[in-house]
Amino acid sequence: MLLYTTVGTNDLAGAGRFYDAVLPLLGYRRQKEGADEIGYGADGDVRCRFWVVEPFNREPASFGNGVTIAFDAPNRAAVDAFHAAALAQGGTDEGAPGLRPFHANFYAAFVRDPDGNKISAVCERPE
Repeated sequence: MLLYTTVGTNDLAGAGRFYDAVLPLLGYRRQKEGADEIGYGADGDVRCRFWVVEPFNREPASFGNGVTIAFDAPNRAAVDAFHAAALAQGGTDEGAPGLRPFHANFYAAFVRDPDGNKISAVCERPE
């Protein structure tokens, strides 16, 4: 349904280090970068689906209250690794890895990146 999504940053190099450490654990890699943006995509995807950007209007980046971007994880171990790596890279915990009440196999972890953007990794398989 979604073509791509973006999060803003006030420190592109720092955000790149954060996402370069956590997204490969879920199968996503840095595939493009410019002076004010970094794009990530899944191996074999023809386009970047997640972008970290300096805001176009040159105002400070801020996070959206109530906004969460969830990445599909291949298994529960990847969710655990994502959470640990995010914390090690300066992210903050918003919900440790575990089952959630959304359905029987909804295993997720929630973090905020160093800019305050809320992201999660979710595995919906019984692994």
